Amino acid sequence: MKNNNKREDSILTVKRVLVLWADESSSNLGVRVLAEGAESLARRAWGDDIEVDFQSFGTGPLGTQLSGKVVLKGLLSGSKRLRAEMAGYDVVIDTGAGDSFTDIYGLKRLTIMTYTRFVAKLSSLPVIFAPQTIGPFKTVLGRQMARHSLRASHSVMARDSTSNEFASGLGFPADCLATDVAFALYQPELESGFPKADVVLNISGLLWNSDAHLPREKYRDLSRELIERLLRCGRKVTLLAHVLDNPSIDNDASVIQDLASEFCGRVDVYTPGDLEQVRKFIASSNIVIGARMHACLNALSVGVPAIPLAYSRKFAPLLADIGWPYTIDLRNDSEVVDKVVELVERGQLREQAGLVRQQAEARLHTAAEHLSHQVAV
Repeated sequence: MKNNNKREDSILTVKRVLVLWADESSSNLGVRVLAEGAESLARRAWGDDIEVDFQSFGTGPLGTQLSGKVVLKGLLSGSKRLRAEMAGYDVVIDTGAGDSFTDIYGLKRLTIMTYTRFVAKLSSLPVIFAPQTIGPFKTVLGRQMARHSLRASHSVMARDSTSNEFASGLGFPADCLATDVAFALYQPELESGFPKADVVLNISGLLWNSDAHLPREKYRDLSRELIERLLRCGRKVTLLAHVLDNPSIDNDASVIQDLASEFCGRVDVYTPGDLEQVRKFIASSNIVIGARMHACLNALSVGVPAIPLAYSRKFAPLLADIGWPYTIDLRNDSEVVDKVVELVERGQLREQAGLVRQQAEARLHTAAEHLSHQVAV
């Protein structure tokens, strides 16, 4: 077992922070949430004068991509270059890309992340796990890498109780039970003339174009049926892109344009330019339905009800922990459209959404306090 008292007694001095697996300029606004939310949490704990950099899998402040080739080359060379770059920081905050501390996305991704944490350890750089999903680990090698990362960490925060159960099952329970860093973001100030919306429907380009999580045709048919039902109920529907235009299939912007054309002007489309715009737009809406978890978290974090259409287990535990039981599982639930429309028409969710925000803020306050006790500024 990891010696938690040893970590608590080992006080760090923090001036420069490296946030891993997050990107403040990503086309995926959920990845931007991880970046800006982790930064906000760090500043709550250690003050506004700290310097924060972001490194994801692409080229960043470490001067290299973090890829399979880089891992292989680093292992052969003793990782000297990466160690030298990391040595300029005081602490690493590892976001786990939100939900990637698992082997369900393949061992290659997990290996890259494990290797990067290992190099940080070689550089005597403490690694703190930001609030994130932990597990599942379905392979022997995946569990071995997970145990190594948890054992070597300075501190671990889970964003839901199920994740903490996975960590405990590996022998290393989390030091702090928090929630998603979306709730650490600023509250947007609405401006006069800013577009307002009734029902905001986030369509996932990943689910629309890929069978990786569920059959794409099932998701497409469900999306079309849901729009038709909402329109027949007299609701105004706006399609929202939460992943902006980019060359990959994981692209909401192109999908919502094509889908809107099918409805011949009966639905609106909103493609934000950045995270600030999407949070303002969501804050001005009545309700959000989303297959992107961070589209829903952006809503709940500004007090707007959200109906998550979950394609993985990361949704329900996180939301249930903060008092939001309305996740619909696209993989297992039946009569999905009926359930969504019933929730939309219920009209009593906004007050509960406000309470969710309060519960989440209390958890993040605890997380910031936990971080502040790890270090000396």
